[in-house]
Amino acid sequence: MQPNVMNDEDEATLDQIHGCEQIDLLLPDQNGLLRGKRITRDALGKAYQNGVCLPMSLLGTDITGNTVEETGLGYDIGDEDRICRPIPGTLRPVPWASKPMAQALIQMEDANGKLFEPNPREVLKRVVQRYKARGLTPVVAVELEFYLLDADLTEDGFPQTSINPATRRRNRTTQVYSMTDLDDYQGFTDAIDAVCRAQRIPADTAVAEYAPGQFEINLKHRADAVQACDDAIMLKRAIKAVAAQQGLLATFMAKPFVDQAGSGTHIHVSVLDSEGRNIFACTPDAPAETLKHAVAGLQRRADDCMLIFAPHANSYRRFVLNAFVPLNDCWGFNNRTVAMRIPYSDPANIRIEHRIAGADANPYLVTAAVLAGMLDGLKHGGDPGPAIVGNAYEQTELRELFWIDTLRTFLASDWIAATFGADFRHIYGQQKLKELRTFQREVTSLEIDWYLRLV
Repeated sequence: MQPNVMNDEDEATLDQIHGCEQIDLLLPDQNGLLRGKRITRDALGKAYQNGVCLPMSLLGTDITGNTVEETGLGYDIGDEDRICRPIPGTLRPVPWASKPMAQALIQMEDANGKLFEPNPREVLKRVVQRYKARGLTPVVAVELEFYLLDADLTEDGFPQTSINPATRRRNRTTQVYSMTDLDDYQGFTDAIDAVCRAQRIPADTAVAEYAPGQFEINLKHRADAVQACDDAIMLKRAIKAVAAQQGLLATFMAKPFVDQAGSGTHIHVSVLDSEGRNIFACTPDAPAETLKHAVAGLQRRADDCMLIFAPHANSYRRFVLNAFVPLNDCWGFNNRTVAMRIPYSDPANIRIEHRIAGADANPYLVTAAVLAGMLDGLKHGGDPGPAIVGNAYEQTELRELFWIDTLRTFLASDWIAATFGADFRHIYGQQKLKELRTFQREVTSLEIDWYLRLV
C-alpha cells in the first residue's frame, strides 16, 4: 500500500486537542475487542506514513486474548508482525482521559502490503462493494443494548444491578422506556452525549430497556455502512469508559442475568438505488417485491451466519421465550416478535430491522452478514412467506440453538467461504472452536451442585 498521510480532517482534530500527549491506535479484532498500542504525539506522523508493527496473531486471538494456533496466525508463521496504519478520518479526542489524548482506528496489512482480507472491517467493505457494483447503497443504523451494573460483583462472583444514583437503592424492577430511569441516570447519559459530540459519534436516542439497569443508545443512519460500524465500535468504548469513571460496569454481554432480558444488536437497513430512491418503499398492504426478496435472503442465510450473530457461549442464553428475542426467521410490519421487523414509517423510509444478533457480536461482521443475506435475496429472489401479524412465538416453530451446531454449520458453509472468504471462515471458525472446547472443559458450580454427592 501507499503510505498514508494525515489528512486535513485529522490535522484539524489534532489541533483542537490542546496539549495532546498520547494517541491510542485501535484495531478491532474478530470479537470486536479493541487491541493496539499507545504512541506519543511526535510518533503519529510516522505512524501515518510508515505504519506501526503489531502481531498478525492479534486477529487470531480468542475471547480470552490467547492466540488460537489453529488459525495459522501464530507460531506457524513465527508470530510475525504486520504493518498497521491509521485510517484517515478516524482520529478523535478521548474526552474521558485524565490528560489530553486522541484515538484512531487502524487497519492491518498482509505480507504483500495489501489490506488483510479476514479483518472484519475489510469483510464488510467487500460486501458493500458488491452493492456498489449493482448501483445500490445500503443505509445502515446500529442499535446497541447494554447493562449498567455495579462495578463490584457478588460474593459468588456474579454481576449485580447497580445502585440507582437518585434513590441510592439497588435496581430491582423493570420499567421499560421509563423516563424516570433516564432522569435517574442523567449524569451518565449526559456524559455519553458530551463524548459523542466530541468524537462526532451520531447518537441521537437513549431509552431505558426491558430490565433494571438496561439501556439502549441508538445511532443515526449512515449511507456508509463501514462508518456506521466505526461509530458503533467507538460508542461501545465510550460507554464502557464513562461507566467506569462513574463507578459502574457497562457490559454488552448477551445475557448477564438468567431471569432478565438479554441485550441485542439491531441492524436497520434500507437500500438506495443510483438515483437515491429507497428500493424498499412500500406500504404494509402492498409489500415491495424487493423487500420480500431481501427478507427471503436473510431467512435463507440465517443458519450460515448464526455463529456471527451468536458468537459466544453466553450468546445462546439470550434465546428464550417472551423476551423480545426472535426464536424464528419470520418477518412482519411493526412487530417485535419477529426476526426481521419492518418498523413503522412512511412508505419512502421503509427499512428492515434485523433483530437476531446479541450485543456481544462484532458490529462489522453482523452488518456484513445482514447485508450479504439481503443481497443474496435481491440477486436470487425468494418468498419469505406471509408477514406475521400478532404474536410470532405462537404462530411459528421456535428455533432451538446450540453453539456446537452453529459452529459446524459455519465451518461447512460454502456460502460463507464464497461470500466472506475462505481465510475468514477458517480463522473465525477456528477461534470459536477453540473457545467452545475451552468452555466445555470447565467444571461449573451447577455440576458440583447436581452431581458431586449424588453420583
